[in-house]
Amino acid sequence: MSHTRDEVEAAVAQYLAVRERMDRGEGGWDEMADLFTDDATYIDPAWGLIEGNDAIRAFMSESMAGLEDWLFPIEWVAIDGDHVVVKWTQRLPGQRADGSHYDNSGVSLLTYAGGGRFSRSEDHLNMLHVYEVIGESGWRPGKGFNSPPEHPRRL
Repeated sequence: MSHTRDEVEAAVAQYLAVRERMDRGEGGWDEMADLFTDDATYIDPAWGLIEGNDAIRAFMSESMAGLEDWLFPIEWVAIDGDHVVVKWTQRLPGQRADGSHYDNSGVSLLTYAGGGRFSRSEDHLNMLHVYEVIGESGWRPGKGFNSPPEHPRRL
């Protein structure tokens, strides 16, 4: 069942507001879990498959620890029925000598479930590029950093 465009747009606006607060250093990434249904799935390229709202909350806290100096600005959003694409950038601190940022491009594919919540999120980014940019930038993890699992659960 597809929900009304207005309803999906309102949920997306809330999603974007939470992401923007995180970029300002307000609150914790675990607040993202409030945007998902109790039985939601979240797929991350490094951390794998996360199932259920409590697990998503824990994943957000664990995976984002030590990355407080990273930003994730949103570039654009596309909505097609209950399907949402959010194009974002993963920005490490600092800049190259030419003034460009240490960026990685990513997208989140969201499925809207109703009631202002999403039932699925699937993040896509080039993990090889992420590691290359980390090396190039000289970035070092902050306090509390957690590496992704060596063998994440996949679909």
